[in-house]
Amino acid sequence: MVFLQGVGRPSDPAYDCLSLVDDHRVKLFLSDEILAEVRDVLTRSKIQQRFPLLTAESVDEFSRDVVRKSVVLANVPSAYSLPRDPKDERYLNVAIAANAEFLVSRDLDLLDLMKDATFRQQFSGLTILDPVAFLQIMANRNLTEHPPTDVDSASDS
Repeated sequence: MVFLQGVGRPSDPAYDCLSLVDDHRVKLFLSDEILAEVRDVLTRSKIQQRFPLLTAESVDEFSRDVVRKSVVLANVPSAYSLPRDPKDERYLNVAIAANAEFLVSRDLDLLDLMKDATFRQQFSGLTILDPVAFLQIMANRNLTEHPPTDVDSASDS
């Protein structure tokens, strides 16, 4: 999960992606369903053992912060179905509903959609990429001359 790596590992590229949201350089779109999943994952004891920076307090603070800095979409329509991993549909559908330019993920089921000609034709304005590739694109843009980029963040399997 990009959120887990971004919150739990300050040296991870996912942390830098979240920093772009903090700096209002990109817009992050979420749904209540995504927020619930993020909170669930971040509060699992097994996860918190692997990521010592994740405490109940830090998760609460992150949850409040991400809601304040993102656009939370309600009643996201189901625009795309992903039989290979239906749990990832929530991320795709938020990105599609938000007309996001990017969906940032390390999930191979999502990343593989960029190889699917039908998907690319149907959603030509959406690029699914990993945090490193996203950061490279952002570094190549002159962010002071462009409005915030629309981005949705996704989970990893």
